[in-house]
Amino acid sequence: MRTSELQIAIEEEFGALGAVLMTDTTLGSLGGRTGAEALAAGVPARDVWRALCDAKDVPASRRHGRGMREPQR
Repeated sequence: MRTSELQIAIEEEFGALGAVLMTDTTLGSLGGRTGAEALAAGVPARDVWRALCDAKDVPASRRHGRGMREPQR
């Protein structure tokens, strides 16, 4: 997952609240950092996405494939 795909996934799942979650929600599985701090520290975007989904109880059915762009034809 690229950072741009993470941003799309967060927007699709959480809407406008997503930006706030990335900067204000500390994630224990990422060492108590926020998503934004973790990305800045080099944590892969996929790990940030999973940690945020775990913290906010996003069902597994809504996690896979989020943020992926439609294939070009």
